[in-house]
Amino acid sequence: MRPSQVGIIGAGKFGITIASLVSKNADVILHTRNQETLQSINNEHRVGTIDLNKNIVAISDLQQLASECTLILPMVPSTSFRDMMKDISPYLRPEHIMIHGTKGLDILGQSHQLDFPEGFQVEDVRTMSQVIQEESSVVRVGCLSGPNISTEILEGQPTATVVASEYNEVINLGKEILESNQFFVFGSNSIIGAELAGALKNYIALGAGILEGHGMGRNMQALLITRGLREMIHISKLYNTDVDSFLGTAGIGDLFATATSKDSRNFEIGMKIAKGLTIADIHASLEYTAEGVRTLAIANHLAHKIDTTAPITKLLYAVVFKNFNFEKAIQSIMRYPFTRDVDFL
Repeated sequence: MRPSQVGIIGAGKFGITIASLVSKNADVILHTRNQETLQSINNEHRVGTIDLNKNIVAISDLQQLASECTLILPMVPSTSFRDMMKDISPYLRPEHIMIHGTKGLDILGQSHQLDFPEGFQVEDVRTMSQVIQEESSVVRVGCLSGPNISTEILEGQPTATVVASEYNEVINLGKEILESNQFFVFGSNSIIGAELAGALKNYIALGAGILEGHGMGRNMQALLITRGLREMIHISKLYNTDVDSFLGTAGIGDLFATATSKDSRNFEIGMKIAKGLTIADIHASLEYTAEGVRTLAIANHLAHKIDTTAPITKLLYAVVFKNFNFEKAIQSIMRYPFTRDVDFL
């Protein structure tokens, strides 16, 4: 049964986008800590240049949100996700349902965006659904994954997404509150696969932006996307996920969208890196979160744990974090020893 009211945590661009979609089917309580954003939503029904439906109400009290909404959609960056869950956890009950839209990874014991515990292991990496279950009593958890570029959705362009969960009830609820004439929802019971696909594709999109920034054409971008997908799949196998998630909307669909669109944050950051932007610049100057930089650091560490090669992941890491020469990286790819084209099926 469609809920009459849905809670959303996070008033960044993606949170606002999801709030706009949900508001077509239910009233929305949107949590934000930014008082300027809160006042703008409640008084003017807009954020920046984005007009909002009047049934979206902003609040700054997580206890109020949890008490008034059984279905909650967290849309916050991975770096603040665990802290957010710790803040709301005292107000959550087993009957709550959470469907998150965070396409990133958590490192257990992490204290800073790129400050990973020394020698962290495969088992230290968490998806956001695992963080929800570790930090709260919520049982019914889902994730939102797929080609969801905010600018296009807000323009009313048609697209699709995936709601993944072990529980069909959660998938059906996701469809009830999100679907419209412009937004179609597929379902999947492979939540960890959908989460890993959504997170890992970000660093491939970062690489695609770097290629674009260096004037590379579609041949190299196609190579990056297809071979990058292969490496994403092999890394995900460390967590016993199925390949199917990576070959559907949450995988290749999301990868293609974010690795080819200049409206993709990670693609944009890749272009800026190609023009000389440093990691320090990224942290200091950006007004939004691009998960790809952090995920690249995690993926590079995991790539050393898999049983096959991952040259794209390792070379991207060297270019972004170690100032490795881009031209030398391309030549390394071109001279790479023979390997099978498809070795993950």
